[in-house]
Amino acid sequence: MELEYRLDGPTDAPLLVLSSSLGTTWAMWQAQMPALTRHFRVLRYNTRGHGRSPLPPTTISLASVGQDVIDLLDHLGAEKASFCGISLGGLTGLWLNRYAPERFHRLVVANTAAKIGETGSWLQRAALVREQGMAPVAATAADRWFTPDFRLQHPEGVAELVAGLKDTPAEGYAACCEALAYADLRDDLRAMSRPMLVIAGENDPVTTPQDARLLVAAAPHARYVALPASHLSNVACAEAFSQHVITFLTAGAQHEYHH
Repeated sequence: MELEYRLDGPTDAPLLVLSSSLGTTWAMWQAQMPALTRHFRVLRYNTRGHGRSPLPPTTISLASVGQDVIDLLDHLGAEKASFCGISLGGLTGLWLNRYAPERFHRLVVANTAAKIGETGSWLQRAALVREQGMAPVAATAADRWFTPDFRLQHPEGVAELVAGLKDTPAEGYAACCEALAYADLRDDLRAMSRPMLVIAGENDPVTTPQDARLLVAAAPHARYVALPASHLSNVACAEAFSQHVITFLTAGAQHEYHH
């Protein structure tokens, strides 16, 4: 298995896959780990081009990023899992709900959309980091990721995530920008058959509450919840985020995990 991954929590607990946002590693979930590992065996992995997960020889796409999750489950001999992803990780969850629903009990997708941003601006960003490295993107990330209040109250945590973004391999980041440029699941929403919780950030400028509501309106078994956060709601509202995830994923546990 090429992907860098790690497992935490009790070996006999149900499996939960966590999928990170663009320009972050599995460390972004640290605040969730104490709560989640009380209920789940937690599988974290780094997306292609992030951490030590290598880029494949060919270009990557949303489909290949989604297939990586299936390959990881196969590698671990896991027939089914629950899933929680944010931003790019959330879009990965939407793809899995559409194209591999039989592998998942329930899915949580946070701060995401069926199509994130504009194709042209993603391609521009890919070109920018290839030319100038990660510094220009890292310089503006905190404004996109967090509200001004949160940045004032948690400067160290914000600085750590921005430093991690700056350390992301430029080619890995650019390749994921290109995948995002062409990822569009707007016509697939009605075919997403698994139960899904859609978490929005009330102040998210990247994937807006309106984007989240469109998901819930179209996907057949989706619920909506909003948190007082910008784009990285799992960091800004760590406790509430974890609680929503646990409540939703364990709600179906009696009939889904124990047959």
